[in-house]
Amino acid sequence: MNISKIHEDLQQLVPTGVVKRNEVLESHVYTRIGGRADILAGPATYEELQSVVTYARVNEIPLTVLGNGSNVIIRDGGIRGIVLQTSDLADMGLRDNVLYAQCGAKIIDVSKFAWEKQLAGLEFACGIPGTVGGALYMNAGAYGGEVKDVLQSALAISKAGRMVTLQGDELEWGYRKSVFASGEFIVLEARFALQPGDSAAIKAAMDDLTRQRESKQPLEYPSCGSVFKRPPGRFAGQLIQESGLQGTRIGGAEVSRKHAGFIVNTDHATAKDYIGLIQHVQAAVKDKFGVELETEVEIIGEE
Repeated sequence: MNISKIHEDLQQLVPTGVVKRNEVLESHVYTRIGGRADILAGPATYEELQSVVTYARVNEIPLTVLGNGSNVIIRDGGIRGIVLQTSDLADMGLRDNVLYAQCGAKIIDVSKFAWEKQLAGLEFACGIPGTVGGALYMNAGAYGGEVKDVLQSALAISKAGRMVTLQGDELEWGYRKSVFASGEFIVLEARFALQPGDSAAIKAAMDDLTRQRESKQPLEYPSCGSVFKRPPGRFAGQLIQESGLQGTRIGGAEVSRKHAGFIVNTDHATAKDYIGLIQHVQAAVKDKFGVELETEVEIIGEE
């Protein structure tokens, strides 16, 4: 790949957004780890995003989509090709009584906006740190709620660069997955079907969930959130705790002493530290309980 030419071309295709070369990615992810991106492109409009997707396809350049990096580990070797960052696409509003939010909007902010408009249904998302795009990608959920419960439809762009609207069975919902995990589509916009509610009751529910989150989760350290999916009929954090793994460290990565389901960056951890500790936890839980923990966090990039 001719990185200089790609950089020059994308500057023309993304005139109102951001295009950076050899960008350090650790500042773009919650774990504060990861190598460099050959090119980081942050479009400011749907048309610019569409142009980047089409350019990458036509020129056979690897394309990696990144929201705000709350549920991702980027390996120390970084990411080749183009990293498409959506954080500048963060508009939200009401259209025909449906709440819409662009892919780069934080789902926490969308839940607050819903409360301000006296719309109920997104209270569960008040502590989820990801973007709307990431929330749809993994069917994010917490405290008994999931994105699939409130999503009416999604505007997306296909790998071929065509804008489409997806709804119903087309979204292929599952536990921590959706059609977007297949890589065939990129989220542009979510449309949420919410219900009129009492502002005070909505706020009280959000405050209660926030207190629970702050009391249980190690928010004082960089992390990727909950590392593992919930095994059928079990809880990953409980299995890890009962395996005696809290406080276990590899390099600067540590199994949280506050919540065993989290791995935190306590001292300049590398991705190698993080991934090594994940594998150690998986092996220990498998040995003790016969349960194979599956990662919820996305691990991407080069060794």
